[in-house]
Amino acid sequence: MKIGVFDSGVGGKSVVNAIEKALPELEIAYVTDKDNLPYGTKTPEQLIELVIPKLKQLEAAGCQAIVVACNTVTTTIIKEAREAIKIPIIAVEPMVKPACEMTKSKTIAVCATPTTLNSNRYKELLELNARHITVLEPDCSDWVYLIETKAADRSSIENRIVEVCEEGADVIVLGCTHYHWIEQEIKEIADKYGAKVIQPEAALVARLKRVLEQLP
Repeated sequence: MKIGVFDSGVGGKSVVNAIEKALPELEIAYVTDKDNLPYGTKTPEQLIELVIPKLKQLEAAGCQAIVVACNTVTTTIIKEAREAIKIPIIAVEPMVKPACEMTKSKTIAVCATPTTLNSNRYKELLELNARHITVLEPDCSDWVYLIETKAADRSSIENRIVEVCEEGADVIVLGCTHYHWIEQEIKEIADKYGAKVIQPEAALVARLKRVLEQLP
């Protein structure tokens, strides 16, 4: 069985790795759009123009389902994507609900791109799950560029994580798949404050399994 994975850049490769580990029998076609990075500052109209052709490319290549491994795309144009594609789309979005269920301090931090944080879907997630929770949104707008160019170092990460931990966040959500590549560094910093770091790869793989089991 063949599936597609799409992300703007290298973030989706961590999702591909997780899928390959859990479902080694799958053939995976991985498509990116590095020429148009970053997605995190683009408008919905720009994203539709860039993303839909890439998804149609995966559909035409014989994929039976597509994983959209980009929180920015999911929170902004997933409805339009699903209308344009006939095969199932499994999409990733910030883990606001699990974080709100886990927090004991009633304060969480969401590390995500500006477009994700400004999206209607993200606001909906907050409205549904975080009415009585303080949600911190550190400025991580340069992280995608730093990760893509292999320029991310501990100092470029530490001040953002220390700041939210000192403000009381005990759960940190990685709301961009690019950030999975610096998850270990973030965890090492957060551990000093007793804060947990969560990202959606396991949940995404579980959802993909369920979708594939239902295919004819």
